[in-house]
Amino acid sequence: MQTILFLLALLLPPGAGAEEIIGGVESRPHSRPYLAHLEIVIDRVTTSNCGGFLISEEFVMTAAHCKGREIIVTLGAHDVSKTEPTQQKIKVEKQIIHPHYNVYPHLHDIMLLKLQRKAKITPAVAKILLPSPRDSIKPGHMCLAAGWGKTGVNDPLSVKLREVTLRIMEKEACKHYSSYRDDVQVCVGRPGNIQSVFEGDSGGPLVCAGVAHGIVSYGRNDAKPPSVFTRTSGYVSWVNAVIREHS
Repeated sequence: MQTILFLLALLLPPGAGAEEIIGGVESRPHSRPYLAHLEIVIDRVTTSNCGGFLISEEFVMTAAHCKGREIIVTLGAHDVSKTEPTQQKIKVEKQIIHPHYNVYPHLHDIMLLKLQRKAKITPAVAKILLPSPRDSIKPGHMCLAAGWGKTGVNDPLSVKLREVTLRIMEKEACKHYSSYRDDVQVCVGRPGNIQSVFEGDSGGPLVCAGVAHGIVSYGRNDAKPPSVFTRTSGYVSWVNAVIREHS
């Protein structure tokens, strides 16, 4: 089977994997202030990492497969191996998974994390906009993905934030993913290029013209593009309802 969910990394021992940027560059420190680093406790012996992004002072958006027994969100980070003065570490009070999320067929891979306390907006910590329900990103656009994932299939997770520019593809480019649905997912990354998201980048945003149009969901186990992102425009009504209910 050529595809593998980035969520499989959550079932591995610590450090064994979770989606990273391949073929990208190190981000300028704190230039992506909406990015969140997630430390996830799965059980007594298993931990993992994902990305996410701040959409309000109280909520972080990520992938549903990044769920765990406990999650700590770090905002304002560049080097996650250090305790930087810009960092805000906040425990997650509630994990709100989309009601129709299913591991297979890998649809509705979206989750909101309500923070135990509000994030403080600073030059290193900022919210990012979501699209309107009708604002669906079209093929041909170049967008940005960033995360602390692997820089190669056999490489460790990055401790410093990295980013890569990726092309939005026609749905035909993702036809080898049997469950791909273009109405709720985005096909991202030109086939044949080395640039890609990979293990450790799960849950991070796809940013197009300053708007978070996608969430890293899954891809191939050899990291070859394209990858599949959750299309955020299809979930704006759900997101707004969750925020109203839990604020």
